[in-house]
Amino acid sequence: MPDWSELYAEINKKRTASVYDAVRKRCIKNLEAVTKRNVIVYYSGWLQKTSNISDLFSITDADTTGFMTAIHNLDRSKGLDLVLHTPGGDMAATESLIDYLRAMFGNDIRAIVPQMAMSGGSMIACACKEIIMGAQSSIGPFDPQINGTPSQAILADLQRAYVEISSDKNYTFIWQPILQKYPLGFFSSCAKSIQMADEVVKKNLASCMFCEDSDPEKKAQEIVSKLGSHSETKMHARHIHKEYAKKLGLKIIDLENDQKLQDAVLSLHHACILTFEQTQAAKIIENRYKACIGLIK
Repeated sequence: MPDWSELYAEINKKRTASVYDAVRKRCIKNLEAVTKRNVIVYYSGWLQKTSNISDLFSITDADTTGFMTAIHNLDRSKGLDLVLHTPGGDMAATESLIDYLRAMFGNDIRAIVPQMAMSGGSMIACACKEIIMGAQSSIGPFDPQINGTPSQAILADLQRAYVEISSDKNYTFIWQPILQKYPLGFFSSCAKSIQMADEVVKKNLASCMFCEDSDPEKKAQEIVSKLGSHSETKMHARHIHKEYAKKLGLKIIDLENDQKLQDAVLSLHHACILTFEQTQAAKIIENRYKACIGLIK
């Protein structure tokens, strides 16, 4: 299978918009030939682009339309290999997308993570029966954020304020201007967002990845208590690599164990990255037949 430099050379011999599509679709076809399963690519160009419009790159409700197009007319009995590269996004949209994919393919979904599936991407990966990762791959914590700040960190500060003010009233003068910045209901929203994220991931882990385990609920809770905990992971952007993901208890398949699979996956990854680097594409949702590509305008 061609590597990044070989694909780069091929594309630049005939640099038209269609050549990127042709190369990606050929790579998808090659991957399907290896796996004998349906392949859908869900890729974001957030690492290659600079834009203040986060919806261009993140998971949104609009993505469901792209998946509907990609799934239409597929033989769903073959299952789905979902090739993921995303920074995450809206939690409600993520839950809705997971529900749709599970409705279409049941438990027969594998996540393939060539590089990064962070936040909501990790939630999607955890809703699959297994996750295929390489040495360079990473998932991330799914602790929810509000305006870029972890909900759990906000509530931890609230608890700290309560403890310090209870022990010494002089702390009131420190905490009062900080707490006054938050609107009514804000802390309740933080608590609800944490509860929702935990429930979504736990439900899907128990009903899919761990459905055949003796105690799927317990296994799912163990994962949630680690990947969903800001105090455990320390930062939302923390990269959880393959070996640590295994230690957490997730069902991880080593990409390197199958050379043909590794070559096919990495060729597809390189083709997608080259598309982002050399075109206006910001997001790709496609199978070997159809593509839904979001553009930077």
